[in-house]
Amino acid sequence: MSRPARLAVGVVSAGRAGSVLGAALARAGHVVVAASGISAASVRRAEELLPGVPLVGPDEVVRRSDLVLLALPDDALPGMVSGLVATDSVRAGQIVVHTSGASGVEVLRPVAELGALPLALHPVMTFTGRGEDLERLAACSVGITAPDDDEAAWSVGEALAVEMGAEPVRVPEAARSLYHAALAHGANHLITLISDCADLLRGTGIENAERLLGPLLSAALDNVLRHGDRAMTGPVARGDVGTVRRHLDVIAETAPEILSSYAELGKRTAARASAAGLLPSAAAEEVTSVLGERR
Repeated sequence: MSRPARLAVGVVSAGRAGSVLGAALARAGHVVVAASGISAASVRRAEELLPGVPLVGPDEVVRRSDLVLLALPDDALPGMVSGLVATDSVRAGQIVVHTSGASGVEVLRPVAELGALPLALHPVMTFTGRGEDLERLAACSVGITAPDDDEAAWSVGEALAVEMGAEPVRVPEAARSLYHAALAHGANHLITLISDCADLLRGTGIENAERLLGPLLSAALDNVLRHGDRAMTGPVARGDVGTVRRHLDVIAETAPEILSSYAELGKRTAARASAAGLLPSAAAEEVTSVLGERR
């Protein structure tokens, strides 16, 4: 895959993702010429990961850059794009990249109409904004979206991802919302689920809940990624209705705010276990009925 020419990179803004991706591009041989950042945290990240890079306003960042990296929250992206166009900051020939998982390149249409090349590059990982994230990039994928009929643009996006050390994955514009929903459902809700589990354990008097959960959940994650539904274990997947009922009783008594999520995930587990041939239909119906009673 041909490498993009050495580019002047501008980062808007130096948040947890933007600062790390800017540093990754610099490590690949590009030059970060400017970044924007107002908060104290952004300034600290820029000092650590983008040393010597001047912090200026977003419009000035864009004017100085060949490659513009818009590392913004999803909902802030359209307004920033409109503002940059309104201030005549964008010019033909620039590469304008955003890192939002929820959007494709349609959100960049205003800059594309000015002759810029629009790309969506979404790293499939969570960022801390620290140096170790650079190494984590080597183990992650980047969801790439480019204009459907522009193979050269797809190639540029893939080359940039490879330069940052990641694996490029093409995501068509029409699939972008579902792609992002799948990732958010897994990663974001996993954090909520594990935090709830840790709280339940601490409620029993166990102080180091993470010590118990770490090996178990790491093994479960590894097993499901390798074996899919065949990795299912536990009372719901086995049809142990009595155990499930006791779980519901104790959760309702001690942590009722968790009851609905336990029941809904249990029903999904029963449905998947049944579909995979792991749980007889009659047993799946009985488990689902018990879970529905305590919804």
